[in-house]
Amino acid sequence: MSDDLATPFELRPDDPILEKLSFKPYRNAMLRRVVPFLPQPDEPQTCEVKTPWGSVLTAKKGDMLISELDAPQYVWPIDAGIFDETYMMTGPGVCIKRAVTWIVPLEDVVGGDVERMVTVYTLEGPETVRAGDFFLAKGGRGEIWPYLKEKVAKTMRPAE
Repeated sequence: MSDDLATPFELRPDDPILEKLSFKPYRNAMLRRVVPFLPQPDEPQTCEVKTPWGSVLTAKKGDMLISELDAPQYVWPIDAGIFDETYMMTGPGVCIKRAVTWIVPLEDVVGGDVERMVTVYTLEGPETVRAGDFFLAKGGRGEIWPYLKEKVAKTMRPAE
């Protein structure tokens, strides 16, 4: 955890502050495109994936590469085991997330400071984002990631 305002606040999946946040359950209501990352043995076994908000994540062999149907150029990796537990195939190369995602405004982590930069340590690598633009999402295994606020408004619905 960082306290210096000039450096990003660091947030890891085991950070005690996560227990104090008021996460709310949401479900994704959007179909997505999915392609497994399966390089040949003589090819690199990892690849860097640039997110729409500028972070660079690392996909490893076997990870699933996910994108929105209407924005196939924006891809992010998901661990194959987590994909199997949380997504459902609806057709060839198309899936929907069936698991609940727990979300909270990311600025809640930094005392309401919407301008504060936060580095969230995801399974695929660290992502540094502006708190006011993102929610903090938490999955069933305790994994965390930043979730763009406009995307939450467009694709997520409160779980009952």
